Amino acid sequence: MSQEWNDLIDTRHEDSADQLRERQIQLRQMPIEEVGLLLESLPVEQRLADWRLLDEPERFDVLLAMRADPRERILDDLSKDELDELLTDLDASELLELADSLSGRLIDRAFKRMDEQQQEWFLSARQYDDDLIGHWLSHEILTLPQTAKVRDVHRLLRRQHPEYRDAVFLTNRVGQYAGTVRLSDVWREQDHIPLADLISEGVEPLVANDRVQEASGRIQSARLAALPVVDEQGKLLGCLDMTTALELLQEFYEAQLMAGAGMDNEEDLFAPVRKSAKGRAIWLGINLLTAFAASWFIGLFEATLQEVVALAVLMPVVASMGGIAGSQTLTLMIRGLALNQITPANRMALLRKELSVGSLNGVIWAVVIGLVATVWFGSSLIGMVIAAAIAMNIVAAAFSGVVIPVILDRLKIDPALSGSVVLTTVTDIVGFVAFLGLGTLILL
Repeated sequence: MSQEWNDLIDTRHEDSADQLRERQIQLRQMPIEEVGLLLESLPVEQRLADWRLLDEPERFDVLLAMRADPRERILDDLSKDELDELLTDLDASELLELADSLSGRLIDRAFKRMDEQQQEWFLSARQYDDDLIGHWLSHEILTLPQTAKVRDVHRLLRRQHPEYRDAVFLTNRVGQYAGTVRLSDVWREQDHIPLADLISEGVEPLVANDRVQEASGRIQSARLAALPVVDEQGKLLGCLDMTTALELLQEFYEAQLMAGAGMDNEEDLFAPVRKSAKGRAIWLGINLLTAFAASWFIGLFEATLQEVVALAVLMPVVASMGGIAGSQTLTLMIRGLALNQITPANRMALLRKELSVGSLNGVIWAVVIGLVATVWFGSSLIGMVIAAAIAMNIVAAAFSGVVIPVILDRLKIDPALSGSVVLTTVTDIVGFVAFLGLGTLILL
């Protein structure tokens, strides 16, 4: 991070008129995305002040570049007149981006000010959840009838200049998708050549019900700036471009990362204390319940712990090794489920592979930890107990890391949100019961 960025975030001093002018110049020279990121990094009062330093045309673009929660704090500060001005002449994609930060009344007001075409596109997009590509279509596409010729492409390009235009999409007479023609192929042909003869093979359209993470991979492999999107009847609806797909994919993985800690990826760094505390308290409570469950199992072996203190010293090792082994498998499974790489056809093969990995690592680390414990406490029996417990817990962790996310996914529960909590509970209980149970049988 540059010193200039640190200086922009530093809000410890009162800005003079000269400092405000200098700050305004710096903000104007920054890309819109960086300004949005900067505003998210500032306390609310400074965020509002800096947003008002921006030129009028840039303010709206910066809001679109921000996350929903910090953006909402700025919208809440605007007067009715300022909101009216901001929500005038929006297109469908802009209103969709802002919808999470606006009340239903403001959405209706902005909707009524759009032209009929934009209203139609907005309503169509709202039929799809925001994790489906039908929600994020671009309608700036080059399209021609499948009977068109090369000369028609040249005429079309003189009238339309969409941002992503390395291909023309062809449709039949009822608007169904008929093929994709790359512009690089058009330039080499004479005007009278039919476009139907130039259709690129292997370009399959996306379906509006496809998930964003699936679609982004399709775009990368297609080597096109955008892919056509159709409905279930094959009608061409628009396209999903590379930039939008990658932005949505990044948001998806950020949400997965934050969900692992029970948090929302849209949360403001400077959200109100009560709001932040409330959201995190739920998962702290869930974690407390699982901790009590593990403690209850430990309590079953209280007599053993009183007799053999070494077991209490080594308990964290058993829990830690199982937790790490399980989280590695869990992370692999969550990624595979997100990318639809895991199906009923390959689950058993994956389970066998992870159990093999767990068994190998279990044996290796059981020997290492068993030898260390033997030397540390001068007892080969203690070394045998922890070695066996480590091997059993790592294998159980590998099994749980595969099975738990699959079960949660079937129950329509996000594995990234609750998988780690369930896994930690399982590995703790299995590890403690195995370790203390073996200790009771062998040492006492």
